[in-house]
Amino acid sequence: MIRGWVFSGERLHKAHAHDRHWRQLKALRAVASVEFIKGLAVLLAGFGVLSLVHRDAWDVAESFLEWLHVSPEAHYAQVFLNLVDQITDSKLWFVAVGALAYSCLRFVEAYGLWMERAWAEWLALVSGMIYLPFEIYEIARRPDLIRIAIFLINVAVVVYMAYLRWDARVRGVAGSYQAAD
Repeated sequence: MIRGWVFSGERLHKAHAHDRHWRQLKALRAVASVEFIKGLAVLLAGFGVLSLVHRDAWDVAESFLEWLHVSPEAHYAQVFLNLVDQITDSKLWFVAVGALAYSCLRFVEAYGLWMERAWAEWLALVSGMIYLPFEIYEIARRPDLIRIAIFLINVAVVVYMAYLRWDARVRGVAGSYQAAD
């Protein structure tokens, strides 16, 4: 009995396949939304970097430190200001182009996941796995709840994408969401 109806044989299988597809679609679209937000955040940061082109980076950095109420004489403020002193317009453009490329990758991944494409699952699996060693290193170096939460979410996405690809292979379908008829 499913939702008040009694099904037999093939009807029950189709109802189960539909419910399964709906759950997978919701999970995929949640991951797609996160990827889209990541892409949007990096794109906005890239525009922020571009806004610094042809500006005096030292003045911007000092204003930033003042806004944070950090004394420019503090050790870390000096390290920050020394780094800022090495910034050139070409380096800013390089960072902005890198941000654009990363954003495009995230947007393509989000689109593919939203549209239930197998290649997007592979992309999410591989790109998620690439981050794991860095996240483990950061947790080992300085553990806190945010780093652990990010790591656990990333592991969940990687495991789920691996499950979807394994499930599609076991069921023998090209995409993991084609309901068995």
